[in-house]
Amino acid sequence: MWTAVIAVVGTLLGSVATHFFQRQTSERTAALARAEQLRQERISAYSAFAGALVDYRRGQNDRWHRAYDSPGSAVAEEVRIDSYRLRSTAHQALIRVQLVCDDPQALALAAAAFDVTNCMHEAPDEADRAHRSEQARETLSEFIGAAAPGVR
Repeated sequence: MWTAVIAVVGTLLGSVATHFFQRQTSERTAALARAEQLRQERISAYSAFAGALVDYRRGQNDRWHRAYDSPGSAVAEEVRIDSYRLRSTAHQALIRVQLVCDDPQALALAAAAFDVTNCMHEAPDEADRAHRSEQARETLSEFIGAAAPGVR
């Protein structure tokens, strides 16, 4: 009789222990999967933002040059309108970064990079335009440097 009771108790304890360890393993696996999915989403968002901002910077440089070389021309107007499309794309990418990034420094640098790029076309002369363009490039590089450790 005691043998049967011990066997039943041992079986129940084994089942409880197995359930406990399987649940822990399952939770750990789910947490790792969520962390990897967030990492992949951050890589995608950061890359899209960097690419959009590089395109926007190029568009802003082009806009400034066209407005400076031939103000009021059809080409200048076309490039100005294209810069609005590029700004929209960059802003959408910035919003995506803001949704997935939890590093305040990286978020501030992303916003600063967008703001600096956004104001490039307002440069009064070539030297200031070149300075703003370089500042936009450097701020984007600083964002990438701040965001990179979060995806490694």
